[in-house]
Amino acid sequence: MAEHTTTRVNAHHLPNFIGRRVLIVGKILKFQDDVAIMQACDDLQIEIRLPPTGSNLTDTFVEVVGSVVDASTVKMLACTNMGSSLDTKLVKDVVDLTHDPKFAGRMF
Repeated sequence: MAEHTTTRVNAHHLPNFIGRRVLIVGKILKFQDDVAIMQACDDLQIEIRLPPTGSNLTDTFVEVVGSVVDASTVKMLACTNMGSSLDTKLVKDVVDLTHDPKFAGRMF
């Protein structure tokens, strides 16, 4: 079951999840060939490697499920478009609570 776990993270957490599957929400800033530049909910920029078959990233804000390649890169496996406006502070707060040691093992 653990191999199917997808932890919600922001860019700050990526170094701790290299080689693992994560879920990250952010704003797409631009596309460069097979990479999308995302501003994560903690305002840090990361690269999203798009699949060779293309992606359906059409909205400004997206949720990406992917595998962490390195401290600033996620290889996209799937995505959900989330519209043109999103309360990124609320998303950041959820991520922060998810990783708060006070709640470890209680919420997830």
